[in-house]
Amino acid sequence: MAEPHDLTGLEQAAAVARGELSSVELVEHHLTRVDALGDTVGAFVTVTPERARDAARAADAVPVAQRGPLHGVPTAIKDLTLTARVRTTFGSAAFADFVPPVDADVVRLMAAAGLVSLGKTTTSELGCSLYSEGLVAPPARNPWDLAYTAGGSSGGAAAAVAAGLVPVAQGSDGGGSLRIPAALCGLVGYKPSRGLVSGGPIGSGAFGLPTHGPIGRTVADVAALLDAMAVPVPGEPYLPPPRPDGGYLTVARRAAPGRLRIGRFDAPMLADEPVHPDCVAAVDRAAASLTAAGHEVVEVDRPLGPAVWPLFETLWYVLALAPVPPERESELLPLTRFLRSRGAAVGAGALMATLGEIQAQVRLGARRTAHCDLLLCPTLAAPQAPVGWFTADPDPAVDFDRQRRFSPYCAVFNVTGEPSVSLPVGRTATDLPVGVLLTGRYGDDARLIATAAQLENCSDGWDRHPAIWRGVGSANVKGSGVGRSAP
Repeated sequence: MAEPHDLTGLEQAAAVARGELSSVELVEHHLTRVDALGDTVGAFVTVTPERARDAARAADAVPVAQRGPLHGVPTAIKDLTLTARVRTTFGSAAFADFVPPVDADVVRLMAAAGLVSLGKTTTSELGCSLYSEGLVAPPARNPWDLAYTAGGSSGGAAAAVAAGLVPVAQGSDGGGSLRIPAALCGLVGYKPSRGLVSGGPIGSGAFGLPTHGPIGRTVADVAALLDAMAVPVPGEPYLPPPRPDGGYLTVARRAAPGRLRIGRFDAPMLADEPVHPDCVAAVDRAAASLTAAGHEVVEVDRPLGPAVWPLFETLWYVLALAPVPPERESELLPLTRFLRSRGAAVGAGALMATLGEIQAQVRLGARRTAHCDLLLCPTLAAPQAPVGWFTADPDPAVDFDRQRRFSPYCAVFNVTGEPSVSLPVGRTATDLPVGVLLTGRYGDDARLIATAAQLENCSDGWDRHPAIWRGVGSANVKGSGVGRSAP
């Protein structure tokens, strides 16, 4: 008999709707797993059990006819995301005691959809790095092998989902921060088109690079969470793309994108870096599956090359300049202080020139690949990285350069605003996950999700679990056996 965490998010919600489980039972089951495994994988900064129990009781009181596809399902919110009356540290000791007075729109929308947050997941400091190893929580570790990082900046979200602490989680992606952890931890990490998910109610938009998005084990779960997030909110700076009939979950379930031309490339875009054979092999595998599904996969030149790195670099420096109380600047990590010092030296004129030039480069790249419906490439240049590898050299400039070389693909699609998803298609010789990146045209999230679901079906599914998955079940949770008769 399956344990509740063995079920996908949609299956858990369906079990609740049938009366086989309650949301309270689901929450208790997953809180038991968080208590046993949360620190081991470094998933959470703050756990909110009583708040979750109250929300679960409220979810159980909602009539079944009024419930959405993920109603009553446990989830978690990234520690970069404002959550009213819950400690939100932004991954930094400088904000160790900060409690926001308001919810981010995405938090409010997920609660309105009946999801129940168990707490705040580990992130990198101010979202500045692609690993989650700060001072306010244990490092986010890959549940497939605890010696390796779960990535960042949504590393805790990925660790929580891959270890079965929650079935789906909210994250955000400003340069790969959902897709990188997904690739490392064997998950589906989805960066929506710019404007599809509200970034409000506070913030400037950060040049349109970051966006909230879902991470989960299956494309259908991720699509269902995207439906909960992608509700238009007044006052947003970017016009949201149109929502497909029936929503993204319907699109994922149909998995029928039509015959597409898919442009495939392996060459890194932001660094001249050799790509690990396992990463190329994962792209080969995806390309073969897509071809077998009836698509035309063609070789294309990379949209952008390493010559644009100085432009990207300038933007990352400026984006690190989040407001920090001056008296607490000394509590920031060396990498964060390095990025902020570089950002402070960028004048307004230089920033405007950089934005103009990078947009020109984006236009050129779009024209190079305009004949393709989707693009396929590796998510990362290497399959995994050990915890502590990026910070092994005391020079933060070396740390930053290692990150660029490790992840030379994802950030380009934050600048273009195009939807992009990492899918766990490949494996290393030691059975660790390897992701591939599938990217669509701006606003064409529906076709991207349909193709991702089709690829999942062609792959006979990819909801695999690490060894840590077992051993913490529902034996300690009264009445949580899936499949019991409704009272």
